[in-house]
Amino acid sequence: MSSSALRLATITVASACACAWTAPAGAQLLNHKDLTASIAITIAQTAIETCKANGYAVSATVVGRNGEIIVQVRGDDTPPHTMENSFRKAYTARTLRSPSGALADRVKADPTTPYVHLTNIIAFRGALPIKVDGQVIGAAGASGAPGGDKDEACVKAGIDKVADQLK
Repeated sequence: MSSSALRLATITVASACACAWTAPAGAQLLNHKDLTASIAITIAQTAIETCKANGYAVSATVVGRNGEIIVQVRGDDTPPHTMENSFRKAYTARTLRSPSGALADRVKADPTTPYVHLTNIIAFRGALPIKVDGQVIGAAGASGAPGGDKDEACVKAGIDKVADQLK
């Protein structure tokens, strides 16, 4: 094969590949909302303050759309493990798109559920997903109160505080 024929063949194959990877004419970019740092800080601060007013020292974590930490605060007089637990609860609520307590209930019903083997997933109550127009855009979790239901109530107070901004 001559060099010009080889060059033409290479260009033809490259063009065909480029066309195959090109998005269809009607393709659109994803359009979504994300939590701001300000909203995440308000949620975490309100959760900590709500628990403190009830006599509980907690740490709080707010994660974004991809489960990444936006804000994490270790509450006054909390043990170090509350940081990890609040993150894992929030990550669980975000990635499973439901309260972390739903996984705790699922594990009670079926201890062999494979979710418990995934990194950063934890079957403890204490986190809630954050939704806008039915889409989960993040989650918030707390840890340190004497019971996940109390952690969850504090997180709910934080999310409720910014509900008007989640539209």
